Formats: sequence, C-alpha cells, structure tokens
Amino acid sequence: MKARADAPCPSARAGHFLRRRQRHRTPLIRLFLRYQQCPLKTRSAIISALRETLAPELATLAEESATETGMGNKEDKYLKNKAALENTPGIEDLTTSALTGDGGMVLFEYSPFGVIGAVAPSTNPTETIINNSISMLAAGNSVYFSPHPGAKKVSLKLIARIEEIAYRCSGIRNLVVTVAEPTFEATQQMMSHPLIAVLAITGGLGIVAMGMKSGKKVIGAGAGNPPCIVDETADLVKAAEDIISGAAFDYNLPCIAEKSLIVVASVADRLIQQMQDFDALLLSRQEADTLRAVCLPDGAANKKLVGKSPAALLAAAGLAVPPRPPRLLIAEVEANDPWVTCEQLMPVLPIVRVADFDSALALALRVEEGLHHTAIMHSQNVSRLNLAARTLQTSIFVKNGPSYAGIGVGGEGFTTFTIATPTGEGTTSERTFARLRRCVLTNGFSIR
Repeated sequence: MKARADAPCPSARAGHFLRRRQRHRTPLIRLFLRYQQCPLKTRSAIISALRETLAPELATLAEESATETGMGNKEDKYLKNKAALENTPGIEDLTTSALTGDGGMVLFEYSPFGVIGAVAPSTNPTETIINNSISMLAAGNSVYFSPHPGAKKVSLKLIARIEEIAYRCSGIRNLVVTVAEPTFEATQQMMSHPLIAVLAITGGLGIVAMGMKSGKKVIGAGAGNPPCIVDETADLVKAAEDIISGAAFDYNLPCIAEKSLIVVASVADRLIQQMQDFDALLLSRQEADTLRAVCLPDGAANKKLVGKSPAALLAAAGLAVPPRPPRLLIAEVEANDPWVTCEQLMPVLPIVRVADFDSALALALRVEEGLHHTAIMHSQNVSRLNLAARTLQTSIFVKNGPSYAGIGVGGEGFTTFTIATPTGEGTTSERTFARLRRCVLTNGFSIR
C-alpha cells in the first residue's frame, strides 16, 4: 500500500520510507520539501512546543533511560535532559549577515541540508535525541534517528513524542522518524542510503569511522579521555568539589567528564584530603589493582560495569562497600596505568602526581591522545590557563569548574550532547546542521 505523506509514521515505517523510491523522492524527501516551505515561525512553534510538552516528562524519561540501559542514575540524567530541552538554541542561532559595497550586496544565510541521519548512543540516549531534534528541526531539516539498541524502548518512545509534537505544530507527519528494531545493520543501511544528506553520529570512534566510509558529510562526535590539571595556585577546596561533581556526574558516563587527575605534588596531599571531605573514597594501591582487574580486563573497559555506581564497582571487585556509599572512587597510580590511558566511563578517578606544571601539561597532552575533546584545569595563574588551552587544543576547555560546565550545565553557553571532535565542528548547534549560503545582488543596495 502506498504510504501517504501525511499519515502517522510508526517507527516501523522509517526504513520502508528510505527503501521506496518514487522518481528519486521518497515520502521522507517530500516531507522535508514541505517543511522547507514553512515559515520560520513554524520551526519556532515546534521548538516552543517541544520545550513545553516534554518538560513534565523529563524525570520519567531519565528513570526509564537509567533502568533500560543499566547505566548512570536518574537524578543526573534528569539534569542532562533538562539542560538539553531548555538550553539547546532554537532558530535564534540562524543569524543573517550582509556585506555591501560599490559592487552590490552579498547576503549570507543558513539553509537546511535535507534529511539528516542521526545516530544516538546508549550512554546519553534521551538527552542526545532531544538536543539533536531541536537543533536539526530548528535548522529546517527532517531527521531519521538510528538509536542504540541498548536504549531502544526509551528512544523510540521519545522519538514518537517528538514526531507527534512536530506534527501538531506543522501539519506535517514524520519529520522525525526511526526504525522499530534498531540494529547495527539498520544503522549501516541508513548511512549508505543516497537520500540521507548528512550523518550526525554521537558515539565512539568506530561508529564515526563507519560513517566516514559512506562518502557523505559526517558530523562525528567520538570518544574523549579528558585530563584534569591542578597546579599549586588552585583554590583546592573549590577544585576538589568541582572535580568530584564532574567526575561523579551520571557515574562518569559523559564523554566530557574528568577521566584522570594530574596534580602538582606540592598540593597533592591537601587536594586528596579535600576530595575525601566531599565523599570520595581513596583506594589503596592494592585495592586499585583489584578493581582494575575487574573493571579494565586486558586494558579495556568491562562493558558490564560501564556507568555503574561506585558501590556496584566495589561489590563487583569483592571490596568492602562503606555504610555511606561514596560519590567517587579515587586512587593514586602511575602515569602509564590503564586507569589513566583508558576511557573507562566509570566513577573511578586515577590521580597522578607530577613535579610541576610543565610536567602536568606534558602528561595531559599525552593522556588526551590528540582527541581534541575536553580538558579541565584548576589554577589561579591566567598565563598557565592560557598556555594549557593553546597546547591541548580541545573542543572544550573548562577553567576552574566542573567538566559539565563545558556543555552549559551550571555554566554559560548553550547545551550540546554532540561534540564533533573527529570532524572538527566541536560543540554543535543548529548552525552546524545547516548550509551557509551566499546570495549576491550586483550593482546596488549600498546606501552608505
């Protein structure tokens, strides 16, 4: 039966839409073309309705996400959902600029790409879908989501809600679609389909590399291993609190979270004590070795323990769990320890002592591995902060704050959960998902 362009699209039909061709225009393409003709106020209405309608549902989405994936905690997932919904820019980011002169006028404006194929992860499923939907719809695109199979239920539920809200505001069905059974194969098919204009991939380096083989424009958010530097000038009380807050956030699932702590030796003891005062549990060398054997077998993260609580990690390793569960596990290790070199996505923060700031920066550069993702530094020395930012060249550099301030959670700036480091876009917004077009009028319209 022929699919009507304005018929509701249960997620099962999205693959069908891509497979069918009607003179090279599937229903999804026709729907995009209809959306492209809508005024900007329609896009704005969709974004406003998403913010209003989804707000009461964020806590439930957070709980369902934590339950289904078995990773992270509902309290922090709620905060991430809230930031994505409230702090992702709408059409206001699509600014227009113009140049005029004796030869005429040049106008620069942002236009949509078309149908964007978006891959969402299991670590941040709902917040990524909310963030991507707002950015991509605001830019005038339609979206084909390929969610992670490990977050299937909550992802499909959320995508269906977004589709319904967009329909109510635009009168166009299926601006946001997905598949009934998210699989690796379905993602491959989506990536290779000629009618997908752009790929937006939020995941590990492997899935980003797969997308790059498609020959399409790829906006790829890959892995990170953010180091955190603390020098001898830092406010140690604030640094300790911020580091604990950032590294413990959603059990260290965010790719921006502090993954290692590099501290100048002269203040290391005081910093470690302050961290314990903020509910970090200091492990002995032997305990760190025992935990490593379980969490990082063969130097790679044990997927069954990714995003688990500190208490769960201790129990899995057969270590004693304190009556008051810690917020974060910390341990002093050597610079080449797998706890430092591996992106483990667990609430375990390795601490490395170094002689001075220069040594700290050199080690941070090595640990970050040229991923250009995120780095954090605590210091009162502006020259050092500037040098570290210039040397590390990360997409996000947080000074004297928790890592999550870098994505607009408790900090300035807009929120994003697609940080495109491998492909260079950095912190994405709707501008990222639009083409900058140039319109020229000759011989006129300079009134200076």
